[in-house]
Amino acid sequence: MTEKEENRMEKDMTAGTPGKIIFNFTMPIFIGNIFQQFYNMADTVIVGKFVGNAALAAVGACGTLVFLIIGFLQGVTAGFTVVTAQHFGAGNMKAMKKSVASGAVLTGIVTVILTLLSMISMAKVLHLMNTPSDMYGEAYGYIMVICGGIVAQALYNYLASVLRALGDSKRPLYFLVIAALLNIVLDLVFIIVFRMGAAGAAYATVIAQGISAVLCFIYILKKFPILHLKKEDFEFSGELCRRLLALGVPMALQFSITSIGTIIVQAAINVYGATCIAGFAAGGKIQSVMGVIFISYGAAMATYVGQNCGAGRMDRVRQGVRSTQIMVLIWSFVLMALVLLFGKYAIYLFVDRTETDVVEAALTYFKAAAWCYPFLGSIFIYRNALQGLGYGLVPMVGGIFELVARTGIIMLVAGHTSFAGVCLADPAAWISALIPLIPYYVYKMRKWEKQSKVKMTAN
Repeated sequence: MTEKEENRMEKDMTAGTPGKIIFNFTMPIFIGNIFQQFYNMADTVIVGKFVGNAALAAVGACGTLVFLIIGFLQGVTAGFTVVTAQHFGAGNMKAMKKSVASGAVLTGIVTVILTLLSMISMAKVLHLMNTPSDMYGEAYGYIMVICGGIVAQALYNYLASVLRALGDSKRPLYFLVIAALLNIVLDLVFIIVFRMGAAGAAYATVIAQGISAVLCFIYILKKFPILHLKKEDFEFSGELCRRLLALGVPMALQFSITSIGTIIVQAAINVYGATCIAGFAAGGKIQSVMGVIFISYGAAMATYVGQNCGAGRMDRVRQGVRSTQIMVLIWSFVLMALVLLFGKYAIYLFVDRTETDVVEAALTYFKAAAWCYPFLGSIFIYRNALQGLGYGLVPMVGGIFELVARTGIIMLVAGHTSFAGVCLADPAAWISALIPLIPYYVYKMRKWEKQSKVKMTAN
């Protein structure tokens, strides 16, 4: 096999063993997402160790807002590039390029709007979240820098999504590794040397993410001629823009709805004081790392299903989903065991061993959430499979189910029970999200089977 053929196999997911293809595609995304987690992880560790618990709690309190911003960008860019994956799977390179160009323009517009809205509204949002006064300054300084750097997040997420839509999951990983290491160095410089506090951690994150975006862009220019766009690729197409927005907006809103639910939970946690806030922040960071494998399989699902849908290989879609479900269940039980047996030692990365109350709060969250990892992993399989098929609305409905579940738990227990009661919001949300996702996926697959049988009978 020539190098050209090997590169083609790396990108084309419409041939070969589904489980093997998905696993090989997922692992670079997984490693890349782990390094991306290092951005906020490094912020939290260094802030907690060198600035103090108040600053740690401030960064933790902003974590849900950061997730809201980044999640929205990831959702909208992933939605835009579903169309790219479908055209690539179908072998229509002209339409693929036009989708990339239109997606880039729409991403730019979204970036400007999101930056302005977030910077204008953030002070009010922090007040609505019951952010304690002793950490408000640190929290505000941190989140405003993140908001000002949204353009860096948007550029990287879109370029990485385009590469993944064409089956290249390795290069975004390489750039993230460089950026993650740079982020740690900048954290140490800004926080320890220049004593910039939580805001220094935010500057480090934005600069590192910006560099990963620039590296991604340079790579595309030099090594990916299939993505070299011309003026005619940017010609406006109302139909194409509507199709991109019909996928991108629901996916972005789905992330946003999920983020709003976590913000509601954070507001409820804030009522219990700095100890629980810090414990929840530390536990949440570790939980985020645990969930990276599920997010990675979800990203692989969107690309795999998108390409095979574009190629008309719906039989491979079913095979891929089935194989991924088995892999996700195995990972779920492994991670469950790890977090319950060794989670305490991971918490020591964020807080001193003498902070027993903070450690206990984090362990309480683990005990409430870990048993639901199989449900959490399944969300990403069926949500992203439906998105790859071109259905953006039902995944958003799944997000609404999550929001209702989280809000319901908070209304029942916040302020009336212990901190442990609030921690049940996440498991309730994960289970609820699957209520619309799995039945709709099954319905679509059965509908396709019936149509296939009719065609075979007619022939």
